[in-house]
Amino acid sequence: MAKDKTIFTCSECGGTSAKWLGKCPACGAWNTLIEGPAEAGGSGGKNRFQALAKSQPVATLSEIEASDFERTPTGQEELDRVLGGGIVAGGVVLIGGDPGIGKSTLLLQAIDDLSSRLPVLYVTGEESGAQIAMRSRRLGLAGAKVRVLAEISLEKILATIEVEQPAFCVIDSIQTVYSEHLSSAPGSVAQVRECAAHLTRTAKASGCSMVLVGHVTKEGALAGPRVLEHIVDTVLYFEGDTHSSFRLVRAIKNRFGAVNEIGVFAMTDKGLKGVANPSAIFLSTHGEPVPGSCVLVTLEGTRPMLVELQALVDSGGPSPRRLSVGLDRDRLAMLLAVLHRHAGVATMDQDVFVNAVGGVRISEPAADLAVLLAIQSSLRGRPLPKGFIAFGEVGLAGEVRPAPRGQERLKEAAKLGFSVAVVPKANAPKKPIEGLTVHAVERIEDAMDLVRGL
Repeated sequence: MAKDKTIFTCSECGGTSAKWLGKCPACGAWNTLIEGPAEAGGSGGKNRFQALAKSQPVATLSEIEASDFERTPTGQEELDRVLGGGIVAGGVVLIGGDPGIGKSTLLLQAIDDLSSRLPVLYVTGEESGAQIAMRSRRLGLAGAKVRVLAEISLEKILATIEVEQPAFCVIDSIQTVYSEHLSSAPGSVAQVRECAAHLTRTAKASGCSMVLVGHVTKEGALAGPRVLEHIVDTVLYFEGDTHSSFRLVRAIKNRFGAVNEIGVFAMTDKGLKGVANPSAIFLSTHGEPVPGSCVLVTLEGTRPMLVELQALVDSGGPSPRRLSVGLDRDRLAMLLAVLHRHAGVATMDQDVFVNAVGGVRISEPAADLAVLLAIQSSLRGRPLPKGFIAFGEVGLAGEVRPAPRGQERLKEAAKLGFSVAVVPKANAPKKPIEGLTVHAVERIEDAMDLVRGL
């Protein structure tokens, strides 16, 4: 059987060529021609990208009936939190992470729980069926209703989905799947894009919820074309150090729920278990307060979470270093300049190292105040009071700006036994919070003076 014709399309200008060329003949860009299937011409030919459903007439937005999506819990509460409550019929999820981080383990646990309620299919291209069965036994899973297919041919996978009619399907992984219509090797840009597009259209047409497992590059980004993240409904990143027992699942994109949600898991001999109180793993284990440590109440999606920030200020050489782990390094340099200009604390001849405990990454500016208080504590060699927390954004003019949902942050800190808080004035609670003394500040110098007196 003859293969379908392919063409090479420029990713810069969209120009096409019948064969691969190093330089695009249309725009002159180098190494931008990517192989793809040629669309059948003529009215009698079958367009491979035709709509799978009948076209709908134009309607007024206010007249369209709006209904919420029905969600099916996966049985993994932390995963459901990241997904927005569970899986959605016809939804496509892309999950990526480093090798050995636990992607296949988590999905095998989820699909085993779903199998008692829905028809499921696990497609593996990286392992044999015997390897999947061995992992299932090791995790203590029954697997009585989990259907498994070891296959990498896209056409055979689509045929099996049509026969099995699963409501939930896992493709592990999309980089191993190939289409016979393309001559390029599995894992190439053309194969990954084409296979993902076909699987997504199948999910939308059949109502099957689908999870695509993706590889990541050495920089930590999902491998393959960026369009892969655009065509799916949800993008999840599996994060964590393989030497640590804790894993984070973070939502980067979610059409059915909030983004920047995280789920926290602990790796055990029986698989991944959800962590109900993630703040405990990011807090200090010191018996007494130590210099350079400050607890921050940060927000991850809808969840307030307490994270310990550690700072170490040490005498540096002629070129002092500013290093940060889990925080933006450029923002650290900016905060040190604000600390010197407005609070009179100079670190120009000191090495400054800042670390977020537990491997968590903090991107919100509400961490500014806690970072500066930890730096000052390390520089002075005096610990902050026991049960101390802080949050707030610091501006270039030295003002302390409010953080969103400050009341929830303070209540979470009080629930975990913290007793002293330094917060922006706009976040000061109108009603006292039991067990928590709140100090509201307007400027960074006020915060520094206040901490010196505690």
